[in-house]
Amino acid sequence: MNLIREAADLLLPHNCCVCGRFPDADGHVPFEVPENFHICFDCLSQLVPVPVEKRFFPCLSEPFDSDPIPGLLLYMPFPYKGFFEKAVPAMKFNAHPELASFAGCVLGSLMKKDGITADLIVPVPLSASRYKERGYNQAGLIASEAGRICGIPCIDTVLVRTRETMRQTEITDNAMRSLNVSGAFASDSSFVADGLKIIVVDDVATTGNTLHEAASALFKAGAGQVLCCALAGNRAVLNAESI
Repeated sequence: MNLIREAADLLLPHNCCVCGRFPDADGHVPFEVPENFHICFDCLSQLVPVPVEKRFFPCLSEPFDSDPIPGLLLYMPFPYKGFFEKAVPAMKFNAHPELASFAGCVLGSLMKKDGITADLIVPVPLSASRYKERGYNQAGLIASEAGRICGIPCIDTVLVRTRETMRQTEITDNAMRSLNVSGAFASDSSFVADGLKIIVVDDVATTGNTLHEAASALFKAGAGQVLCCALAGNRAVLNAESI
């Protein structure tokens, strides 16, 4: 049976894991790709990051005066459209962990090219129920591959969820989004950051509240510096104001 499957893999085209279509052209993939990853040229052609000077934002889309970490930055190289508008739901809800690994290769390649360094890279954790439902943490796969390419150790047990939260995508009010994740993260009791520079990674950032809360937990553990990273978000219009 394995021989038949291997022969079929060689002879038959694979559906693109993003759009589901068969590839109609061959394209050079400018990033490392995980095993058994298949992407069509049309989807690949949409992987165009914003210029490097427009990849940094204030983490929160709506900063507030009493923020204890007001200078927190977000590195986000893609707008949430095209490729990522299709790829993110596929990696989250359609059982495509290899897509998350590929996204991590993309993010890591750009981080390395842009000279981003740290002592440690940490993913935003899923709740236990969502992990059980999904079978993997897409942010953990992204962070692991990005860390491997950048030569930064990735530890996925540093942050833990302290409680269940609603999906941020189900909440439209920004204030309610902030309340939804307020205090939702803590560092593992055995983790001591001791002045480390840490990168915290998620797949998508919208208001930035989730990453802000994760970073807050890392600072409480003693981190000296935290940079938030997300693959994509819908704040491209704010780039000019964010530099």
